[in-house]
Amino acid sequence: MVSRSVIVTGGLGDIGLAVAKSFAREGASILLVDARAGGDDAVELLLGMGAAAARAYQADVGDDTAVAGAVAAACDGFGGLDVIVNVAGMMIYKPVIDLTAADWQRLLAVNLVGAALFTAHAFQRMKPGGCIVNVASVHARRTSPLVAPYAAAKAALVSFTRSAAIEGKPLGIRVNAVLPGAIETAMLRASPNIASGAEVVDPDDLGQPEDVAALVAFLASHAARFITGEDVVADGGRMGRL
Repeated sequence: MVSRSVIVTGGLGDIGLAVAKSFAREGASILLVDARAGGDDAVELLLGMGAAAARAYQADVGDDTAVAGAVAAACDGFGGLDVIVNVAGMMIYKPVIDLTAADWQRLLAVNLVGAALFTAHAFQRMKPGGCIVNVASVHARRTSPLVAPYAAAKAALVSFTRSAAIEGKPLGIRVNAVLPGAIETAMLRASPNIASGAEVVDPDDLGQPEDVAALVAFLASHAARFITGEDVVADGGRMGRL
């Protein structure tokens, strides 16, 4: 089996690294794109798990030049590009009345524009049979106070996924989205809504990064070859009870 070339944005975060691990187990070559510096430990971990190659690449996903560089690094370094998983995301916690234009622009850049830019460059360089998976959120459908830019960006990401799937089909490229619910991550634990008790997560509804990674792996596999333009919820059934 030929090793697949994979880009994972937000690759040093909890979900991003879990996704990268799932591809490492199949022997993929993986580029971990993250705004944070470092990544040597993550690269070593992936190589130890069976990755054919692994590299950390520091980049701001909202910067077109940086995104082009990351895509070129994967294509040139790994001999092509087969999969992109757009995990990069960030949240701020403010009421709508206090949000500035800079707040909105930064959240949209990371949570929406980054995925759009990676998709555009993938459409230029990815061969037929490739796929893109965007990690959105259940906040795209139902949300809570203080996270309006995040929820809006994730809803837009779901809509973008449908548009990209339509335009990607003639290129032989599938595009899907996953909508995780409450996942055990540093981002979840940083939420003041969780800390204050305003939002309570039942332990039975708390997923692990590996749960998201498993769904991403399926959507990126040949088994999902007839699935494109879809947004799949992975929340343990919690949203159905909200």
